[in-house]
Amino acid sequence: MKNTVLLFALFSLLLYAGEPPADKARGIFLTFGVGPKTPVGTFAKTSMIGYGVNAELDYTDNEYLPIFLFSKIEFLHFPGSQDLYQTSDYSHYSTNFLPFSFGGRYYFAPFLKNFVIVMPFVEASGHFAIFQRLQEYKVSTALPGKLEDGTKFGFSVGVGASMFLMEVLASYTYFTSNQYIGLDLKIRLPMYVSI
Repeated sequence: MKNTVLLFALFSLLLYAGEPPADKARGIFLTFGVGPKTPVGTFAKTSMIGYGVNAELDYTDNEYLPIFLFSKIEFLHFPGSQDLYQTSDYSHYSTNFLPFSFGGRYYFAPFLKNFVIVMPFVEASGHFAIFQRLQEYKVSTALPGKLEDGTKFGFSVGVGASMFLMEVLASYTYFTSNQYIGLDLKIRLPMYVSI
């Protein structure tokens, strides 16, 4: 319920926000992304390749170019690894994350200009995530299942290539005990552009 109220408040602010002043070039963009996530380190011992979907708001103006600031919400799911099932009493094991991120992205000069413009970029962001870990045991153990949840702070760094309305991002994300490498395909839609 608390999360629903928070999301409703965020979307209400976006819906009724006033237009920025027109004295300089500005842009607000909505970006959607999807891609696989590969656990690394100790997280890889319990989980296998998962997936993530995200929505992101990007902002820039001519004073900050080529830097974009962004906020992002994401859903991530990591199923249990087959090795974990074979060497333990688990019948089901999964981890879900709901990270809220704030960060920046820096675009370099285009390296392809002939047919389509492709710009390399780097990005960094900080995360606050709500996580949930579901553990269910084999019937023969007579153990009750466990649902663990909590919050974590983390960060990510990434590199990618952008055609502006579409981009690919490879990133490394760190949460305590939960690190992963992700590959996202993103589509960016302009919401407001003032020149």
